[in-house]
Amino acid sequence: MTAKVKYADVEVGTEIPAQTYKVDRANLVMYAGASGDFNPIHWRESFAKAVGLPDVIAHGMFTMAQGGRFVTDWAGDPGAVVDYGVRFSSPVVVPDEGGASLEISGTVEEKLDDGKVVVALTARSNDQKVLTRAKAVVRLA
Repeated sequence: MTAKVKYADVEVGTEIPAQTYKVDRANLVMYAGASGDFNPIHWRESFAKAVGLPDVIAHGMFTMAQGGRFVTDWAGDPGAVVDYGVRFSSPVVVPDEGGASLEISGTVEEKLDDGKVVVALTARSNDQKVLTRAKAVVRLA
C-alpha cells in the first residue's frame, strides 16, 4: 500500500480533522486478551477504586493505539507510519454505563525530506489531555 495523502498537498499547519472513538469495557477486555495485560484496573471497578482510581481505566497502550489508528486512517496506509511516540498524561476513565469518548486531532508540525511529515497529535477524554508529546513521522505519497 501507499499513503493516500500526498506530500505536496500538506503544509506545516495542515490540520487533520478530529475523530472521536468510543471506549467501553468490552473494548478493554478484548484488548486485555490481545495484549496479555489482564491487570484488574482495566476491567474490575472494585479493584480500580480500591487502589485509588476513580473507576476502571483504559490501558495506556490501548489509548496510544487509538492515536496510531487516527494517523493511519488519515494517511491511508498503516505502513506509512515510520515512527510514533507518546507520553501518558492522564488515564482514560471508562465508566460501566456509557463508557468514555477519546477525541484525537492532529496537525502537520514539520515537513521532512523523502516525503515524510511530523504529525503532532492531541488526545483528550473527559476534557483532559490524555497523551502529551504525541508525534508520528509519516511517509506520504
